[in-house]
Amino acid sequence: MYIWFTVLAGLAILSFSFVKTFFPYLGEDCAYILRSIKLGARLVRYNKVKPFYSILDCFLDAVKRHPNKVFVHFEGREYSYGEVDKQSNKVARALQAEARLKEGDAVALFLANEPSFMWTWLGLAKLGCPAALLNYNIRSKSLLHCFSCCGAKVIIASAELQDAVEEVLPTLREQGISVYLLSEACSIQGIKTLSDKISQASDQPLSRDLRANVNIRSTALYIYTSGTTGLPKAAVVTHERVWAASFLQAASGVTSEDIFYINLPLYHSAGFLIGMAGAIDRGITIILRRKFSASQFWDDCRKYNVTVMQYIGETMRYLCNTPKKDNEKNHRVRIAIGNGVRTDIWTEFLNRFGDIKVRELYAATEGNIGFINYTSKIGVVGRVNFVHRFFFPYTLIKFDVEKEEPVRNSEGLCIEAARGETGLLVGRITQRSPFVGYAGNQQQTEKKRLRNVLQKGDLYFNTGDLLQIDHQNFVYFQDRVGDTFRWKGENVATSEVADVLTMANCILEANVYGVKVEGHEGRIGMAAVLLKEGEDFDCSGTFKQVVNYLPAYARPRFIRIQSCLEMTGTFKMKKVRLVEEGFEPAHIQDPLYFLDTEKKTYVPMTEEIYRAIAAREVKL
Repeated sequence: MYIWFTVLAGLAILSFSFVKTFFPYLGEDCAYILRSIKLGARLVRYNKVKPFYSILDCFLDAVKRHPNKVFVHFEGREYSYGEVDKQSNKVARALQAEARLKEGDAVALFLANEPSFMWTWLGLAKLGCPAALLNYNIRSKSLLHCFSCCGAKVIIASAELQDAVEEVLPTLREQGISVYLLSEACSIQGIKTLSDKISQASDQPLSRDLRANVNIRSTALYIYTSGTTGLPKAAVVTHERVWAASFLQAASGVTSEDIFYINLPLYHSAGFLIGMAGAIDRGITIILRRKFSASQFWDDCRKYNVTVMQYIGETMRYLCNTPKKDNEKNHRVRIAIGNGVRTDIWTEFLNRFGDIKVRELYAATEGNIGFINYTSKIGVVGRVNFVHRFFFPYTLIKFDVEKEEPVRNSEGLCIEAARGETGLLVGRITQRSPFVGYAGNQQQTEKKRLRNVLQKGDLYFNTGDLLQIDHQNFVYFQDRVGDTFRWKGENVATSEVADVLTMANCILEANVYGVKVEGHEGRIGMAAVLLKEGEDFDCSGTFKQVVNYLPAYARPRFIRIQSCLEMTGTFKMKKVRLVEEGFEPAHIQDPLYFLDTEKKTYVPMTEEIYRAIAAREVKL
């Protein structure tokens, strides 16, 4: 008996060693697949149940379970699930009476990161109204464009954003758009106050009949993407997509006992869908900040016993750049969810702040394919597994970076990239993995559709991103391609920045692209421009143009004057060589200029400025 026991024990040890050696991630794979299947089953159930069960219904159930549990902490105040529910009832009733809102009416939210954002959205959801989440950095032309995208006839703005609203008020009034300010008083004609009406409204629950026709494929939100620069695109976010994004917390291991820290903008998918909607799904408490603060981050985590944090690459780098302290590992944070962190920063973050499970994501607001790194392996954005690929079919295809288009064979079909080879990620458009597109922009929607990929007649979503899958099934993000780059956590659409530049009196054509800066995530904006005949570069005028029309992250920090802009055979502007050459004056013969925020003009780019940027003495 003893011998048999010894043999069995030996076999068990050998089996375990074999699995650990040849299938080191089998346990994590199985746990993630099981979790994914459970979440998928929930989504199927929500789709079939009548009436449709939305994230709002999930919130209302949480209110019933624990009305006194804190839903959100904000600037020293706390608001329970019950209080937020009642406040959202008041918002809904006030808007119902004042704006005559009904199911299906889109409403634009121009709000800062504050609890009123949350209960205003919940109030709209109770009326069956989709919300357009406006980036509070946009102004003028971009702000006006948002209304033509989603068809919103009502805008609700924070009191602190009144000046931005006043700037476009004449046009809003011409278009018949009702403007409400979250304030008790406002003397500006054409802007109505809302806070006073909310305070007087009843907090009694509203009838579910008000949203009786809302289903899983109904539009829940419009989230602006690619870039909230010149002309934003309104990605249509259905209730199905809200649920799918909210599940990322559960997929990352977040439980009902966790406390979630949101310091990213609520107008972003990360803050709203993964952060707030995910917290509602888990029934947890949120710590909300107006904006990210590296100096106060860990103090907040300790003060509020935060267990789950969000990040983008830049915020994690800012945390690593703070002065070192003795108590850096004295916190309860166990999970970090986000995207865009560099490998070196990731490693430093763990070394400094302890054993935190970093759940790096790859996803796009409007996309139909995403990944999550559930293994904590540094530097990867996800892992291939058969269940994920079955429900969300995708592939990597060969891509010609010079021509900026997929490589096709003699039959006109795309060619799949080999293991270890960088390729363009495309996701097959199916009923399970749809691509809804952009509101009011059929041209841009069609541009993201790729046909005849692996067989004639198929249809895929073009992510515009280059990824790589290694021989261990790990997925790595490589770069963006084409007309978009990312800086300061925001997507920047090059064509829209070019449109703004060519409005300057001296510029005839502009080729906008992103260049890498040592020590920074993403790419910073740069433009090669062709001047109008007989014109010199107007440093001050061009500065005013980009500052007036573009948010800070989208402004080209470097401008290169060229005598002609290189074109491809299909008359597309060539960018590859320009991107490789960057902005080092010693390597560029063309006149080069730098956007100097202190002098409020473009100044000639010098070796001294270049060295200061390299040494991080200049804030970009």
